[in-house]
Amino acid sequence: MRHGHRGFTLIELLVAVVIVAIVLSVTVLSIGLVGDDRDVQTEARRLMSLLELSQDEAMMQGREFGIEFLRQGYRFVEYDPAANQWTEQIEDETFRYRPLPDGLEIELFLEDRPVALAIEPAVLENADDDDEDEERQFGRDEYAPHLLIYSSGDVTAFELRLVRHSDQAVIAMSGDLLGNIEFIDDPALRN
Repeated sequence: MRHGHRGFTLIELLVAVVIVAIVLSVTVLSIGLVGDDRDVQTEARRLMSLLELSQDEAMMQGREFGIEFLRQGYRFVEYDPAANQWTEQIEDETFRYRPLPDGLEIELFLEDRPVALAIEPAVLENADDDDEDEERQFGRDEYAPHLLIYSSGDVTAFELRLVRHSDQAVIAMSGDLLGNIEFIDDPALRN
């Protein structure tokens, strides 16, 4: 009889492999979730920085800016008083169109009412263009961005949420008429 050479049974080996697989999958999933939270936070900080920068630019240079929000992005526009119209910031790398990462969406509230956001930015064309295929084509004198950033530094009052519906991650910010912009720390938004 052998008494000191007892090995592992097949069931014991399978249980050990299952335990290792569970620990690895939980680790991989938690790393993925932390990365996604960073995406939401990064986009929120980027938007906040761009809003503050546009306020500074508006005050220092006496310019008027606007922001058009889309479901999955946003863009800055500038008011041209000589032409009496809004123009897109095409050559400005800082205020260019900014798409959000996949899975993130913007929810905008003006005067505590939700705003229905488009998927694509409005096409700013002259009012006499006859392109009827374009759903969101505006004459430049008809177009108005969602938020206005005045040369005084004042901003349209708003509440904005960056939302990832897959796990209900939400980061919200608000701005008042005096140009104060801040993140909202509201536990109700996380539910």
